[in-house]
Amino acid sequence: MLYVDRAVWPGRGRLWAHLVSDVSYDELHAFAEMLGAPRRGFDRDHYDLPAERVPAAIWLGATQVTSREIVARLAGAGLRRRKPRAT
Repeated sequence: MLYVDRAVWPGRGRLWAHLVSDVSYDELHAFAEMLGAPRRGFDRDHYDLPAERVPAAIWLGATQVTSREIVARLAGAGLRRRKPRAT
């Protein structure tokens, strides 16, 4: 299943949401391609999705959840990839 949080993350003059799958990265990439999200928007375990694409993601079947739920779904599916710790 696919999930998207609210677009509240600022960057480059826009607000961004996160798009994830709790099934596989293949499912996530296929959905992002259908949505028209560029592959460069993929960041370790999610796509950064601009606010204007969130309604389309929901219309195509993504479920809107909280940011905490995004992290919980990724971790529960074993798909969470954390940033490497700086040494």
